[in-house]
Amino acid sequence: MSGEDVGAYADMAEFYELVAEQQARRSGPLLRQALSGSSAVAGTLVEIGSGTGRITEIIADTVPAADILAVEPAPGMRAVLTSRLTGDLRSRVTVSTEAAPELALPRRIRAAVVFGVAGHLDARARTRLWGRLGERLVPGGVIVVELMGVRSNRPLPEVCQLRSHVGDLTYEWWVGGTPEPDGAMRFSSRWVVRDPAGAVKREVRGGYRWHAVGVEELARESGLQVEPLGGRTGSGLPEVAVLHDPRKVH
Repeated sequence: MSGEDVGAYADMAEFYELVAEQQARRSGPLLRQALSGSSAVAGTLVEIGSGTGRITEIIADTVPAADILAVEPAPGMRAVLTSRLTGDLRSRVTVSTEAAPELALPRRIRAAVVFGVAGHLDARARTRLWGRLGERLVPGGVIVVELMGVRSNRPLPEVCQLRSHVGDLTYEWWVGGTPEPDGAMRFSSRWVVRDPAGAVKREVRGGYRWHAVGVEELARESGLQVEPLGGRTGSGLPEVAVLHDPRKVH
């Protein structure tokens, strides 16, 4: 994730927990499925882009014996993530402030979870990340990637991605996208807070660059075997894939 993207998430950090709740509800079951065999192998579980820690909780519950390296460079997100580390999570989860793909990795990785962040990296940076993760995967280890359903650079009209009620207020998240000359996408993000009568009380704008990536790119960049678990572009379901090295078996 670039410094620009970290800054964009800083602008939106107060709202991100609403998005994370939705992500955990939609993608959590597929993540549990992907990690179902991870209790049987050794090593650290690495989560890149931990956000506010909703997915971290699912990882910890699914693989209860695993030590977890939770990587989150955005300070606002990290504050909420750290507040979640109670009970046994306090001793199991180490929080890193580094950004992919240069972060320091543990020697042995039983699984890596890369949810909602792959497109923040361009193809060269992703290829380096998959290579570094893959060479440290233990036999039976997996890399679980959640994609955002954006496989090509094209204009995307602004639509409301989320509407949530908190107390007397309604929170709306509006997102649109515009292709950039270098082939990336520029996403605009707008949070609108409305009172009970529907009047706008606040509006917070942000944005970030995104590099379109699908399962075909994952296979080509990583050199690993890719197994799509669920979701397809335009289906409204999360798109999750598992990467593994068939040469590394239990």
